[in-house]
Amino acid sequence: MSETVPGPGSATAASLLVVSAHAGDFVWRAGGAIALAASRGQRASVVCLSYGERGESARAWREGHGLEEIKAMRREEAENAAAALGAEVRFLDAGDYPLVESRELVDHLVRIYRELSPAVVLTHTLADPYNGDHPAAARMALQARVLAQAIGYDAPGEPLGAPPVFFFEPHQPEQCDFRPDVLLDITEVFDRKRKAMECLPAQQHMWDYYTDLAKRRGVQLKRNAGPNLGLAHSTMAEAFVRVYPQVTTELS
Repeated sequence: MSETVPGPGSATAASLLVVSAHAGDFVWRAGGAIALAASRGQRASVVCLSYGERGESARAWREGHGLEEIKAMRREEAENAAAALGAEVRFLDAGDYPLVESRELVDHLVRIYRELSPAVVLTHTLADPYNGDHPAAARMALQARVLAQAIGYDAPGEPLGAPPVFFFEPHQPEQCDFRPDVLLDITEVFDRKRKAMECLPAQQHMWDYYTDLAKRRGVQLKRNAGPNLGLAHSTMAEAFVRVYPQVTTELS
């Protein structure tokens, strides 16, 4: 079921794991976070549960391509985008529209968690009335994280710790109860995110949308960061919601 494309980074613990419903989601919503991790020498891993072959490849269907051909096209696009960000990517080919939750798929994610032992996990929100595949991916990502921590769960590797989980921004946040509490400055790597977006011609209409969104989130980042931090006028940002409490010895 699993197909892996090796990328940069060693076989040691991953810094960042992104669980993406479709082959393009990780680029629009978390490309900056991925590029930042990679630029700092950290390992960034992406799991695409599906290729988005049925619901997010309208142009390819209109051009007369068949299902397997479209999967191959979306796979190549996602591989190119991941390479532009500096990430490794694997595909579980679980199907989309609908992405069906299953014990087998959750178990596969548990094994990935155990294999990679991520320090941070990014995935979709639990609410999205426009696309049921996204909350399905989030539910499975969260369930697998819990199971991977259980010492008695039958999967290779050591029990997982408790990596923080962040929901990345959905396409229509107001309709998905998305209220960001983390704004990530991606200015230094936005050109890499834009390059990765341009690897996805099947969804070209999204390129400028997510460029504009990064600008708006950048404005909000500056307004929340204080007046004299020397942030660039053209600050770009991504927004996230932290799922579990932050553990700290100092409020900042």
